[in-house]
Amino acid sequence: MGGTVNVMSARLSNGLRCVARRVGGATECCGITFNSGSRDEIVECDHGLAHFVEHTIFKGTSRRSGSYVLNRMEAVGGDLNAFTTKEETTVYSLMPSGNFRRAMRLIGELVSDSAFPEKGLQLERDVVCDEIDSYLDSPAEAAYDLFDEMIFAGNPLAHNILGRKETVMDLTGERCRRYLRERFTADNGVFFYLGPADCETVLREAERSFASLPLLAIEAPRTLPLVSSPEVMVQDNGSHQCHTVMGTAVGGLHAADRHVTALAVNILGGPGMNAWLNLALRERNGLVYTVEASTALYSDCGLMTIYFGCDHSDLEKCRRLVRRTLERFADRPLTERQLSAYKRQYLGQLTLGHDNKEQLALSSARAILHGLNVPDLAETSERIRSVSAGQLHDAAIRLADAPLRALTLS
Repeated sequence: MGGTVNVMSARLSNGLRCVARRVGGATECCGITFNSGSRDEIVECDHGLAHFVEHTIFKGTSRRSGSYVLNRMEAVGGDLNAFTTKEETTVYSLMPSGNFRRAMRLIGELVSDSAFPEKGLQLERDVVCDEIDSYLDSPAEAAYDLFDEMIFAGNPLAHNILGRKETVMDLTGERCRRYLRERFTADNGVFFYLGPADCETVLREAERSFASLPLLAIEAPRTLPLVSSPEVMVQDNGSHQCHTVMGTAVGGLHAADRHVTALAVNILGGPGMNAWLNLALRERNGLVYTVEASTALYSDCGLMTIYFGCDHSDLEKCRRLVRRTLERFADRPLTERQLSAYKRQYLGQLTLGHDNKEQLALSSARAILHGLNVPDLAETSERIRSVSAGQLHDAAIRLADAPLRALTLS
């Protein structure tokens, strides 16, 4: 095989799953993602722990100082990053080609041996609290968080990823170290690489770089959320605009109809100016600057959400237009010609996204983490092309008939 292999999936001797994708170019990306996020913070005092660990993992290890960690990739012009979601925590580096060994050894040390010194923790507690304040100052972001709290009430999926100030201030170095031992484990992670290096060479280096990971995770069973009954909630935050999120439950990452749903949601509120919601609320009525529809797919469930910001006096009219647009989408099946045009537009957007190396590497890791195939543009394109007008119409009916919840910050 050697250098002829373009995509390789494997398991290391400790059980860590790996995916390496060989592509040409002057940059490369590698990292590791773990199946652990804010959804797994079942104990209330742990709210914000996953995100706090992501912030403080760069403060040094038992052998390396924080300054060494921060400068190791920057010295070659690379970036060292991390992020937390509801279900994952990822640490990765984007760098000029030829530096993957440097990055892998550093990341391997961080995820298995971070020290979480108290001085660094105290500084980062203040940083995270400032981040929480900044989100509260961004009503569009806050509206999404509050919508999750409403629709997933009583389930850890409702948690804000950042946590609350009072819980963040109480997080200790020992709790962070225990989180690494319990959740950053070989059986709970996926290593990923995308760049010009030979896949087999990369995986041999991964065997060395991640050998110190604990083998088995402490189970944190996830419970399927009971989506709340239909409701409309308005919270006053003194904003000069109303920021509204409306949404409903859809299938998750493993749903058989996820590609049909994705196409339907793109037609309704994707990035194109010809999206139905944009035409209804902005182009024809001038009621909003931004309106968009999107999906958030989790391992066992999903959400379709619609966001818009409008003047206070236009809130009810915008809500009515959203519902009317969903009903119109269900009542007027697309012709084959219209469907073909929307597919071509959506496939063009997917092609542009697939060209982003960083996003391609991250999405490959997430797919393997949750038992899906490595993203393949040709395969995905064929699935979109195979969507029939009848399947799309059924999806439109499901979205129109589903109970629609709404959260407004005004």
